[in-house]
This record gives sequence, C-alpha cells and structure tokens, in this order.
Amino acid sequence: MVEQQFTVTDKAGIHARPAAMLVSVANKFVSDVNLDYAGKNVNLKSILGVMSLGIGFGETFKLNADGADAQAAVDELAKTLKTEGLAE
Repeated sequence: MVEQQFTVTDKAGIHARPAAMLVSVANKFVSDVNLDYAGKNVNLKSILGVMSLGIGFGETFKLNADGADAQAAVDELAKTLKTEGLAE
C-alpha cells in the first residue's frame, strides 16, 4: 500500500470541479484508490464519495492506493493536486 498526506491549499476546498478531476485521474489506474479524511474512508473513483466529505481549505487528508500500479496512482494524483493548486 502506498499512502501520502496532503493539505488543501485551494480557498474553495475540494468542491465539484477538483473532485471530478481527481476521480478522473484515479479511474486511469487498476489499483484501489481511497481518500481518508476525518475518520472516513471513501473510494476515490466515486465522485459522490469524494463530494460527501466536504474537505475545506487548510484541512489535511490522505490518499492511499493498493494494487499493481499503486505508486503510479499516488504519484499522478499528487502531481494533479499540486499542478492545479489544490493541495500540497
């Protein structure tokens, strides 16, 4: 399992547009990809799951992936979060 922690830097938090972007990236991989926030764990391949968390500015969350391409999945998601200015 590969895991990485992030802090939201976008003032609007993880709302519909960034959530959809993350789900799109996660769906490129065969590994199980999950997002952990505030004691909840959701499938990052589900837009409803991600949106249900309501992650706001300054909040920390973890991404974890388990499977054949787990490292590549977390690396690509981290790149997307940083490039889009969503989290660091």
